[in-house]
Amino acid sequence: MLQRSSCVDTLKLDIVAFASTVQLGDSCIINGLSRALAVQREEEVFLGNEGSYNYPVFSEPIPFLPIDEDISYLTHNLNPIIKVKKIRITGMSSASILHVGNSQNVSMEVRVKHIRQLLPHEEEQTQE
Repeated sequence: MLQRSSCVDTLKLDIVAFASTVQLGDSCIINGLSRALAVQREEEVFLGNEGSYNYPVFSEPIPFLPIDEDISYLTHNLNPIIKVKKIRITGMSSASILHVGNSQNVSMEVRVKHIRQLLPHEEEQTQE
């Protein structure tokens, strides 16, 4: 892997949350993983057994299709420095990565299960 120095003059970052990473410099492997269970309820009821990740969305394999096309490129780095003048980010969340530098392998995965629990409405019950 090509090694270069990373230089950032100014970095202003307000919020970094939920498995997010700020990396200045080279890295061999970056793995970002975040899992979230979001439950929206019309009425505030807490059953006591919230938080189970037993939904298929968290265990199903992610299909990675093989790259079967020929790729050719030419790189010529005259300067061994990655120079960034200014980075301004309001917020990063859920396995986000800010990376200034070289990377060999990068793998990112975020899995979210959204559940909406609504109360039955009278007009819906009378239509049935």
